[in-house]
Amino acid sequence: MAITANAITNSFKEDLLQGTQVFAAGAGNTFKLALYTSAATIGADTTSYAVGTAGQVPDTGQYAAGGGALVTALVSVNGTTAFVDFTDLSFTGVTLTAAGALIYNDTQAGDPSVCVLDFAGDKTATSGTFTIQFPAANDTQAIIRIS
Repeated sequence: MAITANAITNSFKEDLLQGTQVFAAGAGNTFKLALYTSAATIGADTTSYAVGTAGQVPDTGQYAAGGGALVTALVSVNGTTAFVDFTDLSFTGVTLTAAGALIYNDTQAGDPSVCVLDFAGDKTATSGTFTIQFPAANDTQAIIRIS
């Protein structure tokens, strides 16, 4: 079992071309981030979020199954690269260990996946705050980039 590197999921690429996942403000799509332990098997072939999947971080403090809603901070293009940025996401009062995450569309039927994040090792919080800090919003660092 493993979280196989940072990857935009293959099904998301298809969804983009079909116009079923939309990040634009006011589009009505809600994206979430769910946390996973090193026991999870998620990667580019992950097609959706599913409650109860092995390796999900259990409920603790403010974190609950399904994760937290993301706020789209920016959708932009620079040169030949389009990118999306999210506001950092924090879960308070938690005791957890996470090795990665899945961003998915909570609005669309079946909760289709967007991307897998590999934290490159276990990250922990003990009776504290666990924060997902997204990289700079630009064409070389944003978490989701298409060129």
